[in-house]
Amino acid sequence: MNGAESLVRTLLASDVRTCFANPGTSEMHFVAALDRIPGMRCILGLTESVVTGAADGFGRMMRDPAVTLLHCGPGLANGLSNLHNARRAQAPVVNIVGDQATYHQKMDPPLASDAIGWARGVSAWTRSATTSVTVGRDAAAAIQAARSGNGQIATLLAPADTCWDEGGVPAEKLTALPPPTVPAHRVREIANVFRNGESVFLLLGGPLLDEQLLANAKAIASVTGAKVMAQTFNGRVERGHGRAAIARMPYSVDQAIAVLAGTRNLVLAGSAIPAAPFAYPGKPGALAPDDATIHVLARPDENVAQALSALAEELSVTTSIASEMKRPEAVTAGGISAEAVTQTLAALMPEDSIIIDESVSFGRPFFNGLSSGPRHDWLQITGGAIGNGFPMATGAAVACPGRRVIALQADGAGLFTVQSLWTQAREKLAVTTVVLSNRKYQILLGELANVGANPGRTALDMLDIGRPDIDWVGLARAFGVEAAKAGNMEQFTDLLQTANERSGPFLIELMTA
Repeated sequence: MNGAESLVRTLLASDVRTCFANPGTSEMHFVAALDRIPGMRCILGLTESVVTGAADGFGRMMRDPAVTLLHCGPGLANGLSNLHNARRAQAPVVNIVGDQATYHQKMDPPLASDAIGWARGVSAWTRSATTSVTVGRDAAAAIQAARSGNGQIATLLAPADTCWDEGGVPAEKLTALPPPTVPAHRVREIANVFRNGESVFLLLGGPLLDEQLLANAKAIASVTGAKVMAQTFNGRVERGHGRAAIARMPYSVDQAIAVLAGTRNLVLAGSAIPAAPFAYPGKPGALAPDDATIHVLARPDENVAQALSALAEELSVTTSIASEMKRPEAVTAGGISAEAVTQTLAALMPEDSIIIDESVSFGRPFFNGLSSGPRHDWLQITGGAIGNGFPMATGAAVACPGRRVIALQADGAGLFTVQSLWTQAREKLAVTTVVLSNRKYQILLGELANVGANPGRTALDMLDIGRPDIDWVGLARAFGVEAAKAGNMEQFTDLLQTANERSGPFLIELMTA
């Protein structure tokens, strides 16, 4: 048995059975081993940012890792932006990165790089294998690390000779370490803040804001008179009929400061201290009032659900099931607006859909508005590195084949990883993509004003992605995805119904400007 075969057998023994791949020369023995060892579903992405973004979506939905197969340091570098998003979402991901043979590295060949250094920026665990005898054991440790805590990224470099040399030894599955439990004394201290503190604000975060966690948080707020919100960027939220609706902290600095105004006690449950996404001239970086006291119920790496459950028990709070809401009617006439699109999505999205949100500027009403829709999971970009929507939808669809994925995709961000459509077509994935086509980087027009810049024609031209206009329908069809354009709400409603009835992918170019 060579090292590559032991590596594949270790992955399978550890119940990792999905591989998103963009391989090269250094990974050919891994690729060949897949022919000899059945059980691994290997999915090709045409660029590494598709591969890593798909692994992010898969990890968020499964709460268990897929493995990526990447080609040397530059291949890893191509995928770093979506690994950054995955790290911020606490998604479990295992990266296998091929590398130069150990004895060849001293020759400084063209693809030689500080791959392990690049990996450290997005990984909680890194290692470079040294022999075929130990590469299986290294893979088992990587999987254990990815599953530990609330989920994290583990990256293993596998030099080519550790894969082609004989002597490979498969390793058994290792037990992952659960996230730390919040101690009882801290829960009691926070309970006293809710009992005795003034103007308490509970801010939620963590890898999964599930139905029970949200029910506990809302019940605590209701009984104690506290305010409750989720942080701005969340890896996954369970939402819709019968679930407690939660609002998010606004992205806008001014709006966030207004929301937190008057807070005397800010309680963090899995969230970071709220901060502005960027520094802006004349505006504060910290969003909470200067005189607010910060209390930590649970750090982001701790068991947030357990902490809120214990806090509800300490406060003698009883949770209840949220009341069912009536679906709104689809908007079937008139021009396109964010509000009309939100209402139509809530009316027509299938039960148990998975919503992928990279709508950026147009989609500001989507999160709150879709709480009136059926039960669904909400996944959004978490690290601010655009180009996450298309591949995350791809990975979520692989993870949950019985559910419809609806990707709400800004056109500018979508161009970073449009190759995902080819993978969706090849794998026949149930993804409805709505491209919000305004042909500009609309959010950056607002940022010009926020930073106090005075744009002229050159600056404004850099934020325009027209001239020529991108033909999303033609682009999708070139990748094998059925597509059509909607210029009004009647067309959008008809196309959304059509798309959601398909077994495979469908793209709607929605003309928002």
